[in-house]
Amino acid sequence: MLQELEEYWESFQEEIQKASTLSDWNYLKGKYVGKKSRWGEFLAKLKELSPEEKRVWGKKINQLKKEMEELLEERYQELLSTEEKSEVDITLPGKKGWSGSFHPVLLTRDWILTIFQSLGFRVEEGPEIETEFYNFEALNIPPDHPARDDQDSFYLAPGYLLRTHTSPAQIRVMEKLKPPFKVVVPGKCYRRDAFDATHSPMFHQIEGLVVARDISMGDLKGTLETFVRRFFGEERKIRFRPGYFPFTEPSAEVDVSCGVCGGKGCRSCGYSGWLEILGAGLVHPQVFTHAGYDSQDVRGFAFGLGVERITMLKFGIKDIRWFWENDVQFLEQFNIF
Repeated sequence: MLQELEEYWESFQEEIQKASTLSDWNYLKGKYVGKKSRWGEFLAKLKELSPEEKRVWGKKINQLKKEMEELLEERYQELLSTEEKSEVDITLPGKKGWSGSFHPVLLTRDWILTIFQSLGFRVEEGPEIETEFYNFEALNIPPDHPARDDQDSFYLAPGYLLRTHTSPAQIRVMEKLKPPFKVVVPGKCYRRDAFDATHSPMFHQIEGLVVARDISMGDLKGTLETFVRRFFGEERKIRFRPGYFPFTEPSAEVDVSCGVCGGKGCRSCGYSGWLEILGAGLVHPQVFTHAGYDSQDVRGFAFGLGVERITMLKFGIKDIRWFWENDVQFLEQFNIF
């Protein structure tokens, strides 16, 4: 038995040193200490020995098996370390970590502002908590005006409310600056609208205002045509329709040709070939009066657009609620860097 054990041990030592992969190691582990190894055979031979010899040889067998298992563990750690190092190829480009992305509404807002800044507009701000005077009356919307019915508001205290549009900034900018000037005012607005596919109680607008001595509808049309073509593409057309806003006169609704059908008519545009994007017009003389201007000395034009609507048209987004669901897969589409 001694000779058999020595041969078994020598064979094990020779093979374990030659093992170069974890696959080799697994094979040797099964061969020398597994259930199908020769240990069962060695233990069976103990039955032929006397009690004293059983104690001696049993101890030797257990000791030898323990030494094999220790060598196996050492060799396992060596092979594991070698394989982990070999998996790293330093010539490969590094893995880029996960990073956040721009929210599509803010991305669109900044894009719009950049276009208008390139046209000489400056960016201004206005408060989200407004007085009734700035939000309504200074914009030619008295308390009994029917236009107030379309803007069910969030009132905080008598005379104070969350602004329902960015148009109050027109008055505040005119009080702050002297003409001529061109400004755009981005910001949040609030209305008690139902939260559905096309409406939200909170939304973003961008107000535009130009005031100078000689301003006409031609200036307004040229400015908005330049914006539409830079934002939506040179191939897009723009259309002005008569409209009504209490703070502009004359007023216009502005449409852009449908990007899906090219203006031929499809489901996306209600088969009209056009999509409404904003409202605009020449500043009403009464608004100039409330701002302390003489409407005989200056003229101006104003426009307002909903950022969420522009974003939905630009990217083909069908439901405004998607903007607020914090769906990472949806937002990652707008990671442009």
